[in-house]
Amino acid sequence: MSPRIVPRAALVGLAGTELSAAEVALFRLAPPLGVILFARNIADPVQLRALTAAIRDLLGEAAPILVDQEGGRVARLRAPHWADCPPAAAFEGLPEAAARANAALHGLMCREAGFDVVCAPVLDLRLPGAHAVIGDRAFSADPEEVARLGLAWAEGLQQAGCIPVVKHVPGHGRALVDSHLDLPRVAAPREALAADCGPFAALAGIAAWAMTAHIVYEALDPDLPATLSPRVIGQVIRRAIGFEGILVSDDLCMKALRGDPGSLAVQSIAAGCDLVLHCNGVLADTAALLEECPMLDDRAAERLAATRARVLAARRALDPTLLLAERDAQLAAAA
Repeated sequence: MSPRIVPRAALVGLAGTELSAAEVALFRLAPPLGVILFARNIADPVQLRALTAAIRDLLGEAAPILVDQEGGRVARLRAPHWADCPPAAAFEGLPEAAARANAALHGLMCREAGFDVVCAPVLDLRLPGAHAVIGDRAFSADPEEVARLGLAWAEGLQQAGCIPVVKHVPGHGRALVDSHLDLPRVAAPREALAADCGPFAALAGIAAWAMTAHIVYEALDPDLPATLSPRVIGQVIRRAIGFEGILVSDDLCMKALRGDPGSLAVQSIAAGCDLVLHCNGVLADTAALLEECPMLDDRAAERLAATRARVLAARRALDPTLLLAERDAQLAAAA
């Protein structure tokens, strides 16, 4: 990519296990900032390293490559080529060292595969009666416990050289429907929502990236989901929670949102997101998104540079064998 071409403020999906000629042509014409990969894009370690290298050859060495690697049921790197890891709920009540070691193992695995941004940890609350889309992806129903373990998770990923993305701000735990399929509306009062925001506020000065929730919070903005709401992003996420890092939308392809990809991208950026996520890998949809998506602005570029510097400062030499032993010993003791 020519250094004179400013990328779109977008992270997009791919169709298959290698860059197609059509994707290469599109990204040369209208480059996204980076890419997010899913199971459909991953065959084995050799193929994956080749793909991530090809992406950076096309988009630049600094192009972020994201992966959802939480552990449990949300993991793109899986056996037999990669180790399966437990879900967040397995660490409730355990020492921070166990969660930190587990996250560092995730981070080392992802970094070796060519990823530098890991969409985890989940800071939503695991509340009774809510939709199971969050469930054991969350550490606990207790905001303080979620903050305690979420901080350890973020530290572990950063020590492994990966950027964590906390999600789904300002909180998905009260949703009664799955935002992949429909738009949740949360009628809880502001006092209850403040508890949901607690873990995000606790990590606001530590988490480099955060991902929005496609949820309408009636007490905050009765009309627009958080991803599209200047009120929620400006007054709650940026001001009340105090998050100053990179704010990325959840996937614009999810059925919680209505509208064409480009229009949704424009609305998200105008509302206050730094980047938008568009995951389905359908070339026509990606092209429509990139045609209208705003360019990466200077403020977002500065935030991106700051997040990279933070991770480089936190990165350590880690021994995977010792991390695995520490994590598994704590899990066995809790069993």
